[in-house]
Amino acid sequence: MTDAPDRTAADAPDVPDAPDAPAAPATPKAGRDLRAAVGVGLLLAGLVIGTLIVDARAFLVVVIAAICVGAWELRRAIATKGINIPLVPLLLGVAGMLVSAYARGAEALVVTFGLTIIGILIWRVADGVAGAARDLSASALVTFYPVFLAGFAALMLAAPDGRQRIVVFILVTVFSDIGGYAVGVKFGKHPMAPSLSPKKSWEGFAGSVLSCALVGAISLPLLLDGPWWAGVLLGVVAAAAATLGDLIESSIKRDLGIKDMSTILPGHGGLMDRLDSLVVVAPVAWALLLLFVPVA
Repeated sequence: MTDAPDRTAADAPDVPDAPDAPAAPATPKAGRDLRAAVGVGLLLAGLVIGTLIVDARAFLVVVIAAICVGAWELRRAIATKGINIPLVPLLLGVAGMLVSAYARGAEALVVTFGLTIIGILIWRVADGVAGAARDLSASALVTFYPVFLAGFAALMLAAPDGRQRIVVFILVTVFSDIGGYAVGVKFGKHPMAPSLSPKKSWEGFAGSVLSCALVGAISLPLLLDGPWWAGVLLGVVAAAAATLGDLIESSIKRDLGIKDMSTILPGHGGLMDRLDSLVVVAPVAWALLLLFVPVA
């Protein structure tokens, strides 16, 4: 019996290389599905612009619906920690605060805010006092943020040139996100608040400030006949307020252990994830526009 010939690697038959594993899809540095985010953003922009063109009251209806959804999302997220926020008086408060602010002004907004808190208190205590203090403190938070703060958008809308004020307010707020995102993705190296929002950088914040100042300097003279320097100041303050709004919601989500308030907006998360900056900028924009461009 003869020995089998030795087989070396060179003698082994050629085996076709295994096909390369498909490359994982690149994830944007900012962690968003850009196609979905852009598509949803354009849809929301069309809804806002369309209702503003049609009638101020149509836009108010859109704002009420958006804040109702945002408040519901925040309430549902808080409920994961066993905290109960009465839904019916909260939603009634949304409509009451925004309509009264539009129809009767700042004093009515404050009064309906107080009435909403009282309504929530009565509704919750009717179910018993166990855990009521915790539930009521969370209810007060949601009634203030986002509902009461959104009332300042209704105050802006009620002015004779209210639609132009709303456009300026939305532009400087939206461009805080756009400028911060663009600069942060390209140049962001120094985290602003790594424990709250790891992707937010000081370079991105600088991009937000510059883009908001530029948009304010253009839009305020163009739409409201205000001085360009007032637009710059409005943009700088709006960028700071918008960033604060982002960080406030990031802090809430971190405490609740969630990534997004919901998944109803592809590429964006929840509606509250888009309203976080707007509701914080609203009182700032209302006050500064009232100062720089007094209502006729």
